[in-house]
This record gives sequence, structure tokens and C-alpha cells, in this order.
Amino acid sequence: MKLVSPGAFAKNIVASVQEYSLLSGRAIGNLFTNPRYIADTFTQMDSIGVGSLPIVVLTGFFTGCVLALQAAVSLKEFGAINMTGKLVALSMVKELGPVLTGLMVSGRNASGMASELGSMKVTEQIDAMRALGTDPIRKLVTPRLVATVFMLFFLTIISDACGTGGGALVAVVLLRLNGPAFFHTAYMSLVGGDVVEGLVKPLFSGFIIATIGCYYGLRTTGGTQGVGKATTQAVVASSVLIILVDFLVTQLMIGIFGR
Repeated sequence: MKLVSPGAFAKNIVASVQEYSLLSGRAIGNLFTNPRYIADTFTQMDSIGVGSLPIVVLTGFFTGCVLALQAAVSLKEFGAINMTGKLVALSMVKELGPVLTGLMVSGRNASGMASELGSMKVTEQIDAMRALGTDPIRKLVTPRLVATVFMLFFLTIISDACGTGGGALVAVVLLRLNGPAFFHTAYMSLVGGDVVEGLVKPLFSGFIIATIGCYYGLRTTGGTQGVGKATTQAVVASSVLIILVDFLVTQLMIGIFGR
């Protein structure tokens, strides 16, 4: 690894943030002008949303199962084991559902976008696209951005439902709790602010996954080795930003709704 001076390192960071901001701004701006590549958007929805469904369902379901087991052990000490449904529902809807879904989709799709666009970059397909008069950001980035934000929203809802269902299954089968009481407690524990918080987070996560994956893909250099490096960087950067933005959104929502 080549050593650089602190000044050069800081300049590289600032330049990267600038490039990323410009890419994101152009991708959003393309939503309001023609042409719009609707077919490409639906193709990406199928790849990102439907393709990620199995891993999201499994992750949400088993997270709910583990959460119910751990909650029951802790709540039993205080004689509040009937509150298991409340803890599972709040944890899944407000935090674990959005974050884990974002991380799973990031690992699957941010890497896929970076590798796909990186391969196109090193084989000069993107340069050929520009030569033919097609804007690569409008054709490649904007459809992925729309598809990721749209599908991650619904994937998070599915993850929340599967997690709550998994917690209910464990509560009824292993903990011998009353099923209707579990769901009633879970339902009554949720208020509008909790649901809003859980549904706002995937919008930010989807934006991060798409823009970070495309950014690292479009700046790939160095042949196949560069593609692998870009893929790794995309997954790491998107995962860290998802967790960081989750903290900021949570703090904002607590300030707005008070919980």
C-alpha cells in the first residue's frame, strides 16, 4: 500500500465526497427529465427486490425467533414474560428489521452493482455508451436508485412481518405463551411514530446502497483486480453508512416523536 501525505489523503477524501455528491445529484435530477428508462427500472426491481426476498425472509424470521428467546429469558426474571410480543414487535419494526434488511441487501446488491458497472468500465462499455450519445448515469444509475429505494421499502415490511411471525412461533411452540395475546400485545405496543421510523430508514438505506454501489463501480480502474477492490469497498462503505444513518434517523425520530 502506497503511503501518501496527510494533505493528499484529505484532498482525496474531499474529492471522493464531491464526486459522490455530484453523481447522486445527477441521478436524482434525471428523475424529472426525459428519457426515463422504465424497462431497465423494472428489470432492476426484479433483480434487487425479488432476488433478495429469500435472504430477507430468512434473516427476518430467525432474527424474530432469537429475539423472542432472548427476551423471554430476561423478562421471566421480572415476571413479565407476557411482554415478549411487545419487545419483539418494537425491536423488529423500529430497528432490527430496517437495519438487517439494509445490510443484507447491501451485501447482495451493492456488491453486484459495483462489480457489474466496474466490469463495464474496465471493458470500456461505458465509454462506448457515451460515444453513442447515451448518458451512463441516466441509463445505469437512476434505474438502480429508483428500484433499490422502492423495493427496499417493501422488503423491510416483509422482514418485519416475518420477524414478528418467527417470534410468535417461538413464543407459542417453545415458551407456551398464548398466540392471540402475543399478537395483541405486539399490536398495542406500536404507535404511529414507531411505524414511521421503521419505514423511513429503508428509504435512506436504499439510496445509500444504490449510489454507493454505482459510485464505486463507475470509478473502477485496474482491470479485474480493480473490480474486486471496488466490490469490497462498496459493501464496506454502504454497510457503515447504513448504520451511521440509522443512528442519525433514530435520534431525529426520538426528538420528533419522543420515543
